[in-house]
Amino acid sequence: MIFKRGKDGETRGVSFLERMRGADTATTVPDLPGFATNATDDFADGQGVRSLSRARLAISETLGASQPVTQRDRFAGRRDTLAELIAAIEQQRAHVVIYGERGIGKTSLVHVFAETARDARYLVLYGSCGVEARFDEMFRSFAARIPLLYHRNVSPTADEAEHNRSFETLLPEGPAGPREFADIFVDLVGTRVVLILDEYDRVADASFRRDIAELIKNLSDRAARVQLILTGVASNLDELIGFTPSIRRNIIGLPVAPMAAGEMTDLLAMGEKATGLAYADSARAMIVTMAGGSPYITRLLGSRAAHAALDARVATVTDAHVRAATESTLNEWNAGLPRRVQAMLTRPEVRAAWPTLIAAARASGSPDGWFGADEVAAEAGDIDTAPAVERTLAGFLSPLDLFETRQDAQSGARFRFRYQGVAQLLNLSAAMARLSA
Repeated sequence: MIFKRGKDGETRGVSFLERMRGADTATTVPDLPGFATNATDDFADGQGVRSLSRARLAISETLGASQPVTQRDRFAGRRDTLAELIAAIEQQRAHVVIYGERGIGKTSLVHVFAETARDARYLVLYGSCGVEARFDEMFRSFAARIPLLYHRNVSPTADEAEHNRSFETLLPEGPAGPREFADIFVDLVGTRVVLILDEYDRVADASFRRDIAELIKNLSDRAARVQLILTGVASNLDELIGFTPSIRRNIIGLPVAPMAAGEMTDLLAMGEKATGLAYADSARAMIVTMAGGSPYITRLLGSRAAHAALDARVATVTDAHVRAATESTLNEWNAGLPRRVQAMLTRPEVRAAWPTLIAAARASGSPDGWFGADEVAAEAGDIDTAPAVERTLAGFLSPLDLFETRQDAQSGARFRFRYQGVAQLLNLSAAMARLSA
């Protein structure tokens, strides 16, 4: 803890702040920005007040939004979801599909699960899927990380040569399919293996998905000690695995819902505990409201607001710091859009349609980003306005080019933001506008 708390529970930062005010020292080095810590996470000599540097590092470690959480002591909320995942693997011996909207914490959940499972002597292997993912390549990589000593035909007292071999050496040369991998995995003994396929929604190859379904069926039918966890952006199970009745009894779908307000508050409390900073009640409420259940936005605004408080050399994060953090985030997101799009968003006809566009942004959370007028109208709270919504959306096609469109044989016109950054910009802008009203 960087700031001390008095017996009354209030944050005491006076001596700390006094030290910072007197920290200026004569130097011949130009007054340019510098790093507060070394790459080893040690504090860099001569680069700012040591306690201030420690506070900044603590914020980055506890509330950093650029990377998923990988340690249990940095994980807040999701206790019930984690317990369900553990039970599905341990008690039901099932394969699990974890799904939810983008930025909701799926990757953090599986990393923390992996740490927990390794403590229970599971062998947990992680792989991230890409658009060009190939079944044979990914599962050969998994097999190469499973020591051959876990094979039923290899003795624990085998010679040293066996100790350096892996399950990959059992595979035939050339492409291997789900049956070949099931054949070697069924002979695994002495541990249980969990294979995590993160970002499964990005896989574009239909044959990869078919092979995954066949592998799951083979592993389940043969009671192999290998289980799969798939994660991806989706609103339901079918969006990730399709309609595959043959494996439904072998799979448990685990939705990751938006965080409750109390869980987001727990996240911010971790930052308070690590640094000694305190979020004012109103500042905490602002972050929770604007995050809308997203742990990513909670961490992003929480960390930036905390850094703003440290920049001001105060021990309490206030509403002003949260507003500054939100504005800097919006400016950053806006700057990442093409100049033409930035200019378009300021046009009067676009601003006049913001309620519809914000509802469209909320409706665009599916894996492929496509949505229809009915979904936008539902987000707006009035399904009867769907025809008017479709006319409004169509008005932003050409020449404004805000959306792409296609015709679906069953659901009619479908729309998608041409630049997905526009959707998150609209959502956060709307949240800030509601608080400012």
